[in-house]
Amino acid sequence: MDLERFVGDCIAANNGPHPQAAVLEVLAKAIHNPSAMLTAVGEPREAGIKVLHRSKSLTILSAAWTPQMNLMPHNHLMWANIGIYTGREDNILWRETPDRIEAFGAKALFAGDAVSLPVDVIHSVTNPLLRFTGGIHIYGGDFFDTTRSQWDPETLKKEPSDGASIRRMFELENKRMRGRDKL
Repeated sequence: MDLERFVGDCIAANNGPHPQAAVLEVLAKAIHNPSAMLTAVGEPREAGIKVLHRSKSLTILSAAWTPQMNLMPHNHLMWANIGIYTGREDNILWRETPDRIEAFGAKALFAGDAVSLPVDVIHSVTNPLLRFTGGIHIYGGDFFDTTRSQWDPETLKKEPSDGASIRRMFELENKRMRGRDKL
């Protein structure tokens, strides 16, 4: 697995007439051999995101979830493709109601799986395993320059999502892992 070539192939696919489907095809091919992608990006050792590419039209990340990590419901406001190269990612799909959001579906992704999420999706993510999960997340836009929303995990009330709140969540997860390792 050559990460530079993978990123280049995603960029080229994104310039076609059906970018999400074309990029998903590139991702699915790369994730088909999850151990090769794992070798290319490295074994996850902490929660976080590693930016592989960022432009106005495409963001490619390697994301790692700690064991049993939960990410509150959130939106992207752009299409997303997710491919898992190690572990498992459980997604709950949500829809907005006048007062909050309600769950309406779920999807479990295993190593080697790749899936598309539409522009308007709201989802939460859980790593149910006692080991790290790693995935490639590709977004049809500049993920870091888009004002998004998240929903409080207890009340399911909508609130703004920003980089600081996400960084804090990753920091807390890594702190939790360091404490767990001392046991």
